[in-house]
Amino acid sequence: MRGLVSELTDGLCAGYARAFLAAVPHRGLLMIGRDLRPSSARIARAVAAAALEQGLRVRDCGELPTPALALAAMTGGAPSIMVTGSHIPADRNGLKFYSAKGEITKADEAAILAAYAGDTAAPAATPEPCDTALPAYADRYRDAFGEAALSGLRIGVYEQSTVARDLFCNLLARLGAGVVPLGRSDIFVPVDTEAVDDATRARLAGWAAEHRLDAIVSADGDADRPLVADAEGAVIPGDILGTLTALALGARTVVTPVSSNTMIEATGRFAEVARTRIGSPHVIAAMEARMHDPSARTVGFEANGGFLLGFDAAGPTGPLAPLLTRDALLPILVPLAEAARTGRPLASLVAALPEGRTASDRLENVATEASQAFVRRLTDDATERGRFFADLGPEAGIDTTDGLRIRFASGAIVHLRPSGNAPELRCYGEAGDAAEAGALVRRTLAAIRAAMA
Repeated sequence: MRGLVSELTDGLCAGYARAFLAAVPHRGLLMIGRDLRPSSARIARAVAAAALEQGLRVRDCGELPTPALALAAMTGGAPSIMVTGSHIPADRNGLKFYSAKGEITKADEAAILAAYAGDTAAPAATPEPCDTALPAYADRYRDAFGEAALSGLRIGVYEQSTVARDLFCNLLARLGAGVVPLGRSDIFVPVDTEAVDDATRARLAGWAAEHRLDAIVSADGDADRPLVADAEGAVIPGDILGTLTALALGARTVVTPVSSNTMIEATGRFAEVARTRIGSPHVIAAMEARMHDPSARTVGFEANGGFLLGFDAAGPTGPLAPLLTRDALLPILVPLAEAARTGRPLASLVAALPEGRTASDRLENVATEASQAFVRRLTDDATERGRFFADLGPEAGIDTTDGLRIRFASGAIVHLRPSGNAPELRCYGEAGDAAEAGALVRRTLAAIRAAMA
């Protein structure tokens, strides 16, 4: 659930907390966490008060990454609510709901909406503090990777306002890296790992050169989407990070949305690549359909880089249990550890993958109805589509699994999709190399902006 902070009143948030607890099993316990937005503490108090009013115990895990909260709650067999707006600006916020089994399903979502009974704030009450969730998440990766996994690497941490900034600095150092903190901000910075702006890319390149870094890492606001740049400060797309991680872990089955790079199939290294609609609930549903077979060694990831581990994997020094929620830390650590182990820079690991790179960006502050109408018009009218994309040559096929994805005879791909949780129209492009893909996205968005003016 997302919206403007001004709309997310204590009563509204309490109402949805009550609906969630009516819709999913809870055994008398709820765990909550939050990101670093100014509004998150207030919203968390409203959620906790509603659960306490219902007679539940509430454990407040404080400020921590979403996957850390999900791991603690699933381990404890409890549902959880994360207060976060993820990558969207600070004037917005939201709630992420988890059942005791993990991310809620579309059926759970419908049940919550059906159970919602209005917005009434609950009397203020104090939950019990929980200070074990974040250390347990850090220990998961310390135990699996060991104190020498990143030895010899000099890594910048773009701290900004991600809730994982202190965790990243401390954990990378514990794994043997030299850590350089960068760009910490007391003002919330909305970092979208699928649409890194030019100013941020320039900062990353400048830091990489100034500090002679092997990599720069960061994440979005609630740290379920990674941001990784190589020694030149060039951002590595999330589907590339996902592919490198899947290969290094020995995955045999990859589940990923239609927006991810077709290079994944071109590796020839996976027994199955299953394509879904965009969004972790769709990825998780397709993963669960395959996880009954341990030999499938199933993983999932999205173009934003959030990685889901569906089998018992192994790190350099210990096991990695499945974690069926988007995680930013695993797809950061695995490629870095592989670079340290092989003595090869990140750019070299990326270059070894088959050709084909993706880029993405979005038009912001576009009404959802306007985005949907524009994409629907292009989908329904082949002649209009041909005129709009005349400079890309003839079509080779379209895919309407989620939005409009057009493959051209040249090999280029353009995918348009109205955002499901923000007033944005997203554009994904795929071409022979990163520069080509970026130019394709920029040209397409400029044309859309002109057409919608």
